[in-house]
Amino acid sequence: MNGLKSIVAAAMLVCSQQGYCNLSPHEIIQKAPPSAWRTVANENVLRITLPTGHVYVELNPELAPGHVDNIKALAREGFYKGLSVYRFVEGFVAQGGDALETKTPKLGKKAIPAEFALSTKQPLLINKLGYQDGYAASTGFYHGFAVAQNAQGTKTWQTHCTGAFAMARGDGPDTGGTEFYITLAPQRYLDLNITVFGRVLAGMEHVQKLDREAAEGKVFNPITDVVVLNDVVASDQTKFQVMNTESDEFSALIKARAHRPEAWFLARPDFTDVCSVAIPTKRLEKE
Repeated sequence: MNGLKSIVAAAMLVCSQQGYCNLSPHEIIQKAPPSAWRTVANENVLRITLPTGHVYVELNPELAPGHVDNIKALAREGFYKGLSVYRFVEGFVAQGGDALETKTPKLGKKAIPAEFALSTKQPLLINKLGYQDGYAASTGFYHGFAVAQNAQGTKTWQTHCTGAFAMARGDGPDTGGTEFYITLAPQRYLDLNITVFGRVLAGMEHVQKLDREAAEGKVFNPITDVVVLNDVVASDQTKFQVMNTESDEFSALIKARAHRPEAWFLARPDFTDVCSVAIPTKRLEKE
């Protein structure tokens, strides 16, 4: 627990210096200055159009560049038009793509090498929570994504928190390439078994509104299109900002999540897990 103590000590210093002492998570987010926010590049935002609206996903090229490049190529060739979210398991995942394997990609690939984790020669610095959680030696945040690491910090992967965007596969590690899924709740036991390469920024309500079962005479959860947001700027000027997970403000937010300061709380466990610290996200429309 020494790591947790150091995290708490650092957060307390930020608390005193920045005036975040005894503020709730909501108050910290409201008080955070513009410098604590990062504008998401629209080139790395995927827009999935479902029957009730758009789902926006920030892709993660730092941890899974091959998967990001491939799904952008598939989107740009129109691969997902007319396909569907063909699998919905309550409390687990919603999975979409080419269930019947009737389409052959032209620009993208049907299967690509797995990117379960990024290996680095030197430890990759993340904003650590400071304790083991049963699934990894350490967990924390890296450039806007919830991540986990080995004890040496030389192996880093994105975790299966709610809204994680990942690539389904067959039995072999390199059999995924087109069939994406979105987690409906944390599924950490899948970590290191499947490539996670993004997270939902907005639109989870549209995923939750999908049909659970097929109905006669109705197309089951059709996908109208999947596009790179940067390619449709003329018709969709949405932009997103997320809190910089390396910022002092986010460190204060972690502390507030672990030890809730509001008077309502009677029990304060001084603990939080990586999937319980939601990364603050703002949706902006350009005027």
